[in-house]
Amino acid sequence: MTHQQQPDPGKRGNVSRRALLAGGLGAATAVGVGFGAPGIARADSGAKEYARRARFSYDAMQANLYDPATGFYLEQHPYVDGNPYSYVWEFSQATVATQTLAGIPGNEHKYKSQVADRFTALEAYWNSTTDPVGYDSYLRPPYGGGGDKFYDDNSWIALAFLLRNNQANLHDKAALAKAKLLHDLIVYGWDTDPSHPYPGGVFWTQATWSQDRNTISNAPGAEIGARLYLLTGDRSRLRWAERMYDWVRDTLLAPNGLYWDHVDLTGTIEKTQWSYNQGVMLGAATLLYQATHKRSYLDQAFDTAKTALDFYATDDTYFTQPAEFHAIFFANLLRLSSVRKDKSFRAAAAAYADEARSRYQDPDTGLYHFDSNPVPLLHQAGMTRIEGMLAWPEGHYALLT
Repeated sequence: MTHQQQPDPGKRGNVSRRALLAGGLGAATAVGVGFGAPGIARADSGAKEYARRARFSYDAMQANLYDPATGFYLEQHPYVDGNPYSYVWEFSQATVATQTLAGIPGNEHKYKSQVADRFTALEAYWNSTTDPVGYDSYLRPPYGGGGDKFYDDNSWIALAFLLRNNQANLHDKAALAKAKLLHDLIVYGWDTDPSHPYPGGVFWTQATWSQDRNTISNAPGAEIGARLYLLTGDRSRLRWAERMYDWVRDTLLAPNGLYWDHVDLTGTIEKTQWSYNQGVMLGAATLLYQATHKRSYLDQAFDTAKTALDFYATDDTYFTQPAEFHAIFFANLLRLSSVRKDKSFRAAAAAYADEARSRYQDPDTGLYHFDSNPVPLLHQAGMTRIEGMLAWPEGHYALLT
């Protein structure tokens, strides 16, 4: 799911490892740190400290939002009303947070079973009765009534499976197979009606109440397609990756160099510039560069990164958007740094993480209160993911999805 209000679940519906990770170009022109509050200078706290913080935030998520009896998560803490468990969008982000924690050196074995638990519980959202198959937006019977399929939800999950494969040294055939199935679903979501304004693009959802085509339902599909091409050599995946990426650039690229959110079937463009939209587009461009060796893609990725960091650099901007969006942005930014080196990319993530912790984390419980009560699972998962990535060696950022 995206930033839009979540409907009721009844409505929601072989290349080598070296080749996959290759692509460094050396130092590039530095960009502004971004995400640093004006007048506040913070040094990078260091990998060991971020590892400690990530464990603290993760433990708080597990203690307050996880149900060990079922393996599912609550939507928020404290639980108020509504559905007893989280939608699949929230669950996917808690899954990636767990994977990120497991990726910290020394944590691989400690958190292996918890990563496995996330993927086991995820299958309670799987709908095998549809063609194509995919994950419903809410838990299926007996735990819930299922829901509409959202293409962005299924993209996040496909990226989680690709991360699982990456962390298994590219040897997780089941994870790769699931990513392929989900990419097939995303391709199925392509708008084939040439009479529509800005024809093409993947819809946000299969639900009839929305016919938006979003940056966030296309760019992650481009990331998945490019990754699958790098892993399998399947050129049809690459063609779809380029097609989805090009549609967003042609339709939703704003004059300021950032990406708008979506267009509806009247041709009206919703012009909010969310950080995760910038992240998935720069991530897709990075992967397309690695897949095609076309320098224009890398230049576009770097330009988006520079422009986004400048745009979100002010204190008034960077805390007006949610942590889970910034987690996606930073994951893609750090992945770009594995191809085009720039220390300011990590510095931006560290500045945000440090300031968020200083302002919003309860030092007693470990929960992040971004002016919100109850605490959403998404916020806690997003901060755990950011802190966890900052504990990774920079040489591992190429594994990020």
